[in-house]
Amino acid sequence: MKTLYLDCQMGASGDMIAGALLELAGDRERTLAELNAIGIPGVVFEAVKTSKCGIAATHLSVLVNGREEGAVGLRHHHGNGAHDHCHHHEHRTLGDMLAVVDALPLAPDVASRARDVYSLLAKAESRAHGREVGEIHFHEVGAMDAVADIVAACWLLGRTGADEVVASPVNVGSGTVMCAHGELPVPAPATALLLEGVPTYSDGVIRGELTTPTGAALLKSFASRFAAQPPMVVESIGYGAGARDFPRANFVRAMLGVSCEGSAGSVLELRFNVDDMTGEELAFASGRIFQAGALDVSFAGVVMKKGRPGHIACVVCRPADRDAVVRAIFANTSTLGVREMLCRRYELERTVDSVRLADGTEIRRKTSSGYGVRRAKWEADDVAAYAVRNAMSLAEAARRIGDPAALPGGVVV
Repeated sequence: MKTLYLDCQMGASGDMIAGALLELAGDRERTLAELNAIGIPGVVFEAVKTSKCGIAATHLSVLVNGREEGAVGLRHHHGNGAHDHCHHHEHRTLGDMLAVVDALPLAPDVASRARDVYSLLAKAESRAHGREVGEIHFHEVGAMDAVADIVAACWLLGRTGADEVVASPVNVGSGTVMCAHGELPVPAPATALLLEGVPTYSDGVIRGELTTPTGAALLKSFASRFAAQPPMVVESIGYGAGARDFPRANFVRAMLGVSCEGSAGSVLELRFNVDDMTGEELAFASGRIFQAGALDVSFAGVVMKKGRPGHIACVVCRPADRDAVVRAIFANTSTLGVREMLCRRYELERTVDSVRLADGTEIRRKTSSGYGVRRAKWEADDVAAYAVRNAMSLAEAARRIGDPAALPGGVVV
């Protein structure tokens, strides 16, 4: 599986992400020409080679009607992506921005991704300002250079061919930032809302805004999960430079390669038949086989020779645990033989945390992610205990606790 890893130790902005993805292109000049050929009104992209603490990087510069991003009278630099908090005279609604995207000759998946990013921005601004989405005006992220950064990043992501995008925990910076509404704490309110459910941090060393609303929206749209770099064979690396210089190298690093997750996950399937064991005996045997090191034990009912009902057992274990598991099978079942098959196992990353509900109850939440999917569920025993304690059905308990995937709800402890 092709994996793209975004290293955001210095935060992220639209131009940083786009610059890093541009460096992954095999023929950068040709890719830049194709990017300009999209024809965003009044926009010209330029790839500027620069250095951040001695590391070569690319800053994707945007000219809007011949004026460079950050030009006097057009904007003020405050964060990594200067466009996100500048003072524009243009006021565009979400519908206006989506119309601009829809008018571009983009592939359906690219257009859909760009629309998703703007929808995320609009919802965050709506919550931050306490207004309906349709009333939000993009006076800070609605200028054409922001359109350029979003469309460029979405288009370049498609060029990578990545099956999954993983991003690191996100550095948001520290201090305050000036915007059209005045001086705001870092991360800015819209950025903080966009990064709900995402692991973020501030080491307090860098003063200033490192992650902008546009950068946060792109990460939220692109990444299926946020974690340390997964096992992967890296094939190419791109560095997207931020607008400002800091004592620490200011770039997003994009690493593209082939995932190694699951490549070392060889397991054994041990199968055997029994036709003279009761359900109680099978349940006891299952427990003993698990204790010996099995990863999974299951029984399927079948009709065996002479029409007798029986069971086929399937036991999964690691190769290192085979001997102990086989001994447990023979010691606790009536089988006369065990069949072995070596299998390759691909698995999702699994974590367990606890969520404290409003009434103080702690419910364990099991989350699994990887290969482009993410899902969560409550620990069944905890839901059952909650139902008994509150004299309600299991279904009612689950409804009251809420959707585990949508609930930052309570306090994670």
